[in-house]
Amino acid sequence: MAPVGVVRLELRLGNQSEWIKMFDPRDWTIFVATDRGVDNGGNVRIDLDVGGWLVTLRGTVVGRREEPKGVVVALGGSERDKINYLNGYVRGGLLNWREKRRLPLRLAVTYGAVEGPANTFTKDINEEGVFLFTDKPLPETSQVHMLVTVPGKPQPLSLMGKVSHTILAQDDEPPGMGIVFEMDAQQREQLVTVIKELEEQLLAGRLPANVLE
Repeated sequence: MAPVGVVRLELRLGNQSEWIKMFDPRDWTIFVATDRGVDNGGNVRIDLDVGGWLVTLRGTVVGRREEPKGVVVALGGSERDKINYLNGYVRGGLLNWREKRRLPLRLAVTYGAVEGPANTFTKDINEEGVFLFTDKPLPETSQVHMLVTVPGKPQPLSLMGKVSHTILAQDDEPPGMGIVFEMDAQQREQLVTVIKELEEQLLAGRLPANVLE
């Protein structure tokens, strides 16, 4: 559910090529056709469907058009990973560059913080590592244990890793910490299988809406 004061818009594109027409990479804006009156500066949530691939984007209205009627939305910096993934998706390069791709999924995580177990969400994840949202990131090189909830799995994934970098609250991006996984060959093989399943569900539009936030 969109927060109070945020207007929810829908954008359904029949195929990937339509995304290229709607998104302007020069200023990170997207055009959304709508009859709803949204003032400049208004916050919006865009429920985007690109040929069956679903993703939620958030931004601010920076302009209006009359023909066709709609609004121009500047996407926030927090949407960067989703846009990068989407751009890769429409260009068909994901399967060739798996090591560079991060799934922009919001998975629930419990991890060991300084003051005890803490609950948060992932910003993105792949076979090599994960980024966790937190206002109190652990120091770099810290060892951390995580329980990651995966849709459709009866038990969370138990993962170990090391903090590789942190983003603080005063930085331009949402605060949190990047973690590189540390595991044996069998654990990594299991994780690769899970990531592949998540990507297939993501592209097929079968993931729950709260994971796409």
